[in-house]
Amino acid sequence: MPIDCSAVGVKNTAPAPTRCREGVSPAHTESVPSIFTLELALAALPPAFALIYIGCLMPSTGERFERAVAIMERLRAPGGCPWDREQTFDSIKPYTLEETYEVLEAIDNRDWPELAGELGDLLLQVLFYAEMANEQASFSIDDVLDRLSTKLINRHPHVFGDAKAETSADVKRNWEAIKVEERKLEEEKKRQSAAGKGNSAPAINEKSEAEKRSILAGVSSAMPSLLEAYKLSSRAAQSGFDWPNIEGLFDKLTEETNELREQLQQFPAPGPRPQGRGIAGSGRTPVPENLQARLEDEVGDLFFVLVNIARYLSLDPESALRKTNRKFKRRFQWMESRLHESGRTPDQAPMEELESLWQQAKAQERERAEKSA
Repeated sequence: MPIDCSAVGVKNTAPAPTRCREGVSPAHTESVPSIFTLELALAALPPAFALIYIGCLMPSTGERFERAVAIMERLRAPGGCPWDREQTFDSIKPYTLEETYEVLEAIDNRDWPELAGELGDLLLQVLFYAEMANEQASFSIDDVLDRLSTKLINRHPHVFGDAKAETSADVKRNWEAIKVEERKLEEEKKRQSAAGKGNSAPAINEKSEAEKRSILAGVSSAMPSLLEAYKLSSRAAQSGFDWPNIEGLFDKLTEETNELREQLQQFPAPGPRPQGRGIAGSGRTPVPENLQARLEDEVGDLFFVLVNIARYLSLDPESALRKTNRKFKRRFQWMESRLHESGRTPDQAPMEELESLWQQAKAQERERAEKSA
């Protein structure tokens, strides 16, 4: 039979959370599993928010989403969580980045149960931003969902319209053309809005206009540098600005390596050396500021060529480097374990022994890979 709110001490005298939709009632569920102690859950919060907890048995995806939104609203409301209420858009940004990388790690590890939890944590970031925006009357979660649905439909005219796209390359070309038109429409809306408010349109210099027309417009400089390089080079390649074959990229890699070597000829004697053991920065040769800037420039060029090689091979450079980081960490920790057996740490072992252990670690990984193949 339906849940009787009065039977569990829930009084519905206060209004339900503002995000709850009509038709979502605490009495919609036919039965409650004995494993769930409803009375304890309801006693934890004011009766006005009983729906949040009874809602854990909601059957539909939409109702589950409404419940998550209502919980976020409750946390930020007066009498909610002090920590959640103190947060701002800027204070939450680091958590958003952290949760994103935890999602990537779960995917790399093929840990699907963990991925479900990490995706929930990432979704929490969306709900958090949307709730804060709603509080300052900027936008709401409804606006977020509406814009997402509209974008998905508009950018897939080959599915929801009459456009043709037989291959993924066709889809990408359509996307780029659509995004250019979207940017034009957005600029026109801004102009009309400014005119409607009686404000004269701000002066726009030639450079900013060129930037807005650019195929590279929309590639955020706030994203990780490897990803930004990948997107910039991909956009440029779509316009035909690309190497005709991968050998051209290797030639470019050689060219950039030689340019770095030329700059290193000006490096103060005795030249670049490893940093001293144990103390970060010890043993480092002071380098003139202008030379440091040129070296940074040349190393950046090398990275950019390597990103293009990854793009040419349809590889994600961020993922490739992340896997190499894990491989290095795994091998180095194996070396540490072997040295620990003799009561030593890496800084207490000669380089020759470290190199030997490193090769052993690599050999063991190859053996394991061959056995599992």
